[in-house]
Amino acid sequence: MQIALHLGVHCTDEDRLTKCLRRNAEKLAEEGINVPDVSRYRPVIREAMHVLQDDAAPIEMQQTLLDAMMDDDDASRIVLSHDSFLGVPGRAVESNQLYTTTSFKMPRLRNLFGQSQVEIFIALRDPATFIPAVFGRAKEPEFAKFIEGSDPLGLRWSDMITRLRAAVPDAPVTVWCNEDTPLIWHEILRAMSGHDEFTVLDGRDDFLGELMRKGGLARMQSYLEAHPPKNELQRRRIVSAFLDKFAMEDALEEEIDLPGWTEDYVEQLSALYDEDVEKIALIEGVTLLRP
Repeated sequence: MQIALHLGVHCTDEDRLTKCLRRNAEKLAEEGINVPDVSRYRPVIREAMHVLQDDAAPIEMQQTLLDAMMDDDDASRIVLSHDSFLGVPGRAVESNQLYTTTSFKMPRLRNLFGQSQVEIFIALRDPATFIPAVFGRAKEPEFAKFIEGSDPLGLRWSDMITRLRAAVPDAPVTVWCNEDTPLIWHEILRAMSGHDEFTVLDGRDDFLGELMRKGGLARMQSYLEAHPPKNELQRRRIVSAFLDKFAMEDALEEEIDLPGWTEDYVEQLSALYDEDVEKIALIEGVTLLRP
């Protein structure tokens, strides 16, 4: 069994990936891919991790977990997604690290599927927008307490990915930047589900429709139908052009209002993020999806 684990992170896709794949559950099932409803596995996994702690799940328990989650006994791949697999939003930034829980949460999650091949998928986000967004979802009302003990300028996703690889070295990791998601949405969907390259998913462009003004998506789809792109690079250029023309400003731009976060400070955070992404691309066992 292949287990595709999508870890989020918080404030990235907001369950759009799993919703799109769920919409195509029957079509994907024909290819041996199971995309269960989140209600069938999120509580089950949370409880199993709590009960087992650092112990590996016995083979019988592993099979019981899969049986509880899966719709199709004949499936060879199952897609599981939850942005809180690594913890709650309030612990996303802690002790000058992003997701300090990675080092012990990931082995516990991996131990539930010891007999299966596990693949990990995770979206990253510029700390300049990620920190304000995840703070907005945390239960701590004061930013000073939320960020206490951490310097945003010192936070690195490459550190988190390195800890992730060390925690579950047998699980390959696929990473992408949330900022690139609109341009590589189809590739992300296919990487997670493992569906055939010629399979066309229903609603696969709905996400782009959320970013465009009324009529933008329909015009883009009409253009693509009349001028089929020869390759994925050409398709990205077309999507980029339509986003430039039809994107809603509030969908792509975010207002940051945190104490002491000047425009220069935000730009510095973003520059450090760009450098960090290049480091991530060089980590062994990591595949970086990008335009």
